[in-house]
Amino acid sequence: MKLIPEIDAARGEIQTIRRDIHAHPELCFEEKRTSDVVADTLTKWGIPIHRGLGRTGIVGIIKNGSSNRAIGLRADMDALPIHEANTFEHASKHEGKMHACGHDGHTAMLLAAAQYLQKHRNFDGTVYLIFQPAEEGGGGAREMIKDGLFDRFPMEAVFGMHNWPGVPTGTFAVTPGPMMASSNEFKITIRGKGTHAGIPNAGIDPVIAAVQVAQALQSIITRNKRPIDAAVLSITQIHAGDTTNVVPDVAWLGGTIRTFSIEVLDLIESRLREISEFVAKGLGCSAEIEFLRNYPPTINEPGMAALCADVMRQVVGDENVNDKVEPTMGAEDFSFMLLEKPGAYVFIGNGDGTHRDTGHGLGPCNLHNASYDFNDDLLPLGGTYWVKLVETYFERNK
Repeated sequence: MKLIPEIDAARGEIQTIRRDIHAHPELCFEEKRTSDVVADTLTKWGIPIHRGLGRTGIVGIIKNGSSNRAIGLRADMDALPIHEANTFEHASKHEGKMHACGHDGHTAMLLAAAQYLQKHRNFDGTVYLIFQPAEEGGGGAREMIKDGLFDRFPMEAVFGMHNWPGVPTGTFAVTPGPMMASSNEFKITIRGKGTHAGIPNAGIDPVIAAVQVAQALQSIITRNKRPIDAAVLSITQIHAGDTTNVVPDVAWLGGTIRTFSIEVLDLIESRLREISEFVAKGLGCSAEIEFLRNYPPTINEPGMAALCADVMRQVVGDENVNDKVEPTMGAEDFSFMLLEKPGAYVFIGNGDGTHRDTGHGLGPCNLHNASYDFNDDLLPLGGTYWVKLVETYFERNK
């Protein structure tokens, strides 16, 4: 690895910040202390900041030279409602809250880059440091955009990065086009007519209708969409009734839908509504459908993905870069930023969990797991990547 020596030398300082944030996790839109830590750190380093976008978001500004060109680098700050199983010194001090996805590390890596960029300014243009709240279900990226992120801080491209457990430390991954899926949820309420379970003919059974709807919905995936278009429709809940001898009035089922394109999502939603309504009607019931589109798919602009891959190769060598990584059905609200600006989202390997100190939980070091911890070896690596991305971007776009 070709780490920037000054960033590597500062790893102790950045690790202290990362572990402090880990020990004091805050949920979406509650990141006041975390925001204060970021703001105080940037201010101490002489970096101008703006606060309040998306409630607790921060934008730092590093400008050099005369160019009007500008890019954004984004890190998320929020934690998850998980009880941490780890007992090491920097484990969560807040019951039921935990940095189980590495946003503490994402914030720290961007701070590592900010410190170096502020001191050396080996670029001609402006770098906007975007510290975003509420990625975990709150749509913080969308809220920052609504509050004028791209109007107040005009940038021509935006970039994001996420740690990825199970991928070796010292490696990166990216792909052009879809990188992560859209996240959507649905709830279908079937209404019938309750009756004694021993006299089913006196009522209209919503449970039978719910079961039939559940089976019929899978035909959307196997018979309506093109086989080459990836999509998932998972029914994760079916609820009905309170006792064994009563046919209830109502049954409902719900779940999630994941796609890599809006077009496929449109098709699935349309067919889900039609199938639910007509299957229910055919069995004498009615159906009410709630369909919530949470996050759109995260789609990398091909040229920006290629740029990121080139920068990765500068840092870790060609053999440690996967520039055609398989997309994941996980979702990410950085997708909202990529709807507004070209850019790319990349993965940085978090290792196999052996980096964890004594006192870690017995579970795997996976995202959203109570035994997870961010790998501090990534701090200088991620910081170096950010700096090289800035310098390469502006060098190629003089």
